Amino acid sequence: MLENAKSLRTNQTESEQRLWYHLRAHRFMGMKFKRQKPIGRYIVDFVCIEHRLIIELDGGQHADQTGYDQQRDAWLRKEGYRVLRFWNNDVMQNLDGVLEQIRLSVVSALSPNPSPTSGRGE
Repeated sequence: MLENAKSLRTNQTESEQRLWYHLRAHRFMGMKFKRQKPIGRYIVDFVCIEHRLIIELDGGQHADQTGYDQQRDAWLRKEGYRVLRFWNNDVMQNLDGVLEQIRLSVVSALSPNPSPTSGRGE
């Protein structure tokens, strides 16, 4: 599996290269991301271990394997990860929007839940 992950790092898709430029070296919100990282029996595209966040980029082949992707995502969620999926063409055509969705996901996970009201309609 480690050899496969290494090969995937060497042969990144254009969309993976483009997103990796923004995620690498703590460039994105100071977070440390790894790419093509084995987790269990899966290799994820990008992961921030500290925030338990996985980012997956999907090409056209994923339209035919939605069942597999759902099973994979369910297992990763059971392990405590949040999984965000983006189409390759979204990264290529709307990178700012993809980065904003990632940022919003991180911010929402970091913000504390609001305290319950006192019961007096406040």
